[in-house]
Amino acid sequence: MLSDDSAAMRDLARQIFLGTLAEIRIPRAFDAKVEYSRGMLRVVDDLYDLSSSSRTLVIAMGKAARSMLDSLIAQTGPSLEGIVVSSELPHTQQPGFRYFRGGHPLPTEDSIRAAQAMLKSVSGLGEDALVIYLISGGASAMVEVPHDQKISLPDLIETYRVLVHSSAPIGEINAVRKHLSGIKGGRLAQAAYPARQVSIMVSDVPEAKLDALASGPTMPDSSSVEDCYRIAATHGMLPQFPESVRDLFEKHALEETPKPSDAVFAHSRWWPILSSSSAAQAAARLLAPHGFAVEIDNTPDDWPCKQAAKYLLDRLRALRAGVSRAAIVSAGEITVKVEGAAGAGGRNQHFALWCARQIAGEQITVMSAGTDGIDGNSPAAGAIADGTTLLRAQQAGLDPAAALSTFNSFPLFERLGDAIVTGATGNNVRDLRILLAY
Repeated sequence: MLSDDSAAMRDLARQIFLGTLAEIRIPRAFDAKVEYSRGMLRVVDDLYDLSSSSRTLVIAMGKAARSMLDSLIAQTGPSLEGIVVSSELPHTQQPGFRYFRGGHPLPTEDSIRAAQAMLKSVSGLGEDALVIYLISGGASAMVEVPHDQKISLPDLIETYRVLVHSSAPIGEINAVRKHLSGIKGGRLAQAAYPARQVSIMVSDVPEAKLDALASGPTMPDSSSVEDCYRIAATHGMLPQFPESVRDLFEKHALEETPKPSDAVFAHSRWWPILSSSSAAQAAARLLAPHGFAVEIDNTPDDWPCKQAAKYLLDRLRALRAGVSRAAIVSAGEITVKVEGAAGAGGRNQHFALWCARQIAGEQITVMSAGTDGIDGNSPAAGAIADGTTLLRAQQAGLDPAAALSTFNSFPLFERLGDAIVTGATGNNVRDLRILLAY
């Protein structure tokens, strides 16, 4: 009976995730939050008269750059110009736009070219010009240029590698990135001043830390150089940094980024039109007709994997005690510290496999996947585990413990048919976890 129910619940978890991706499509969000008519552009509560602007420049960056730009131009028509930076070049390109393929998760030479092109394009704009930024996750690596010219591209790449593998929360990682960058932490907005500026955002960062999105190129920075020194010390980054970066930290020579009181933000606005909460709410709506008591709990956002798993499973079991079917929906990200060489996988698959050990034999299903369709260095977005996963893996001659210790979870889930493979979605509002008890 457990096996039959588990198969049905694995299928349901997969369908709820795919349904959620459909619910949070970027064209749908633009239709609700952005409107263009007779030269007037409405962005949520703001109005911009494009016909009176001396120049309207659009800068799109991140994993959702192409989708966001296409959605905007579907309303305005092909009259805009600007720059687009994403991880892949589209087969068809909008006229009037320069396209760059930025690096991800590590910056490349094209990441630097893209950042330099952006800074050049916004410099010298007058106060009657308008810059529309379309910002989504992943742009931290796709768009980058060091603030200190002594930092070479190889040094920059190594610094990013240290940050990504540090297990530090994304807000802390981006605080360091901002202070090393010539475009992040509000420095792109600083270059565009005194032009009017509006940022339309698809957020893959914690709800209260919007300036961490793409490391905040257009927003005042809530972090400081002192935060950076503390973060590097706490996570043992300093010995791993290349010499050019380590020298800036040891000499306390980082330069401060623009803050909320800075005049460069006097004519700037920021509107998130999609976030991780959008995904959590959509998943909860889709689950409700299936007879589950559903609770949204984003508490373990940015928690370590094992701590987040224990918290969510404890919450699920407590909720299940009073009802026949219980579900927890949790958005955000968990952290996994990768030690040594890693196999194929990512934090979502690692989380699911860790949970499989905690729920063996129970009528519980756990789905964890990234809304961008990408989990670590694997082809999957994530995976599904349940009370039968360990047994089925062992029967297939697989070793779950070895997969966990070598961060090689994808081959296991692929063999079991429990990997979730969507391909790049053109969206990115962080990860989604769905836990079902039945």
